[in-house]
Formats: sequence, C-alpha cells, structure tokens
Amino acid sequence: MNELSELDLQNLRHLIGGFSTTQCKMQAYASQATDPGVRQFFQKSAQSAMESRQQLMNFLQ
Repeated sequence: MNELSELDLQNLRHLIGGFSTTQCKMQAYASQATDPGVRQFFQKSAQSAMESRQQLMNFLQ
C-alpha cells in the first residue's frame, strides 16, 4: 500500500475520533433505554461504530 499523506492521517484521526465518540454515546443511550427495541437499536449502532473505527485503524498498521 502507498504511504499515507499528512492530510490522510489527519482525516483518519478525525474519523476515528468521531466513531469513538459515537460508540460511547450509543452505549450510553442503550444503557438508559427502557424499551428493548430502542436499546437494541443503540447497541447495534454502537457495534457498527466500533467496527468502522477498527476498519479505519487498520490503515494505520
């Protein structure tokens, strides 16, 4: 794979941080939800954010 430019690294850092924030918020919302369907929605959203973050982190390895 070609080397990443400084701009690419900055964009990755920004996206990874955004997905981390989203994951934390979705987990918090899921823990507060009383409706099982709403809880499941937030749990799936948190899982998706975590997976997206991991995929982006793979570019840094």
